[in-house]
Amino acid sequence: MESVTTRVNDERRKMVYVGDLPNDFLRLDVVSVDDSTNRLQQEAADQQAAMALQQSLSCMQGDHRDRNRLNITIVQARLVKNYGLTRMDPYVRLRVGNCVYETQTDPNGGKTPKWHKTVQTLPQEGVNQINVEIFDECSFKMDELIAWTTIPIPNQIYKGVTIEQWYNLSGKQGPNNEGTINIIISFGAPPNLGLTSSVMMLPQMPKFNNSSASLTPIYIQPSAPQAPTFCAEDLKQIQDMFPNMDKETVKTVFEANNGNKDLTVNSLLQLVD
Repeated sequence: MESVTTRVNDERRKMVYVGDLPNDFLRLDVVSVDDSTNRLQQEAADQQAAMALQQSLSCMQGDHRDRNRLNITIVQARLVKNYGLTRMDPYVRLRVGNCVYETQTDPNGGKTPKWHKTVQTLPQEGVNQINVEIFDECSFKMDELIAWTTIPIPNQIYKGVTIEQWYNLSGKQGPNNEGTINIIISFGAPPNLGLTSSVMMLPQMPKFNNSSASLTPIYIQPSAPQAPTFCAEDLKQIQDMFPNMDKETVKTVFEANNGNKDLTVNSLLQLVD
């Protein structure tokens, strides 16, 4: 029994380290002073680069806010037919270059839907037309394309002229036979309309008048929106000056001109002429 114990102890002693311990025994690796300095310099350079990038992006966003924009107001439409067993729920989809915008749906709008929706978009190089589609919002199937048209962007707007016009619509009834849509187009500084989250969609298929084209939504959160401050008395005075013009149209032009009374009167006079 003792020989077995002695043999086991001898085997264990062979596994024990015998001799002088090295200087770095049980010590963590220490980073050299040069490596530490280089790391701190790299972190400082990365921080400066990040701050420069953030400042550059802020300047770009500021430039976009200050730039003049193309203002498109979708007022209303007069359609020749109500498709379906009940009154249609129409909404409008606009495409300007690579940007696509939608109005709200007019529930039970039928053949005479109204939206009074203003869209502001930055001018894009080479883009000289606006594509318009009207859809009927459906609950149990895909939304149905009702009518469409293509509107050339008038050159007069870049000279300060506001254009209001009824444009013919194409559809199942044939080219230019599906009804008309009333749109106001102007160009200038964007009014402070207190916008909420907007949606811009980039089409993945090149043909616009194709209801099967898939759209990828990109949600954009505007920064620090503020409520508009329009003078109701000025609006009423302008509406009284143009008694034969639809009050909602006058209000839309008033808002598009950021509540500026003189600019609104001039715009309406141009529309009357």
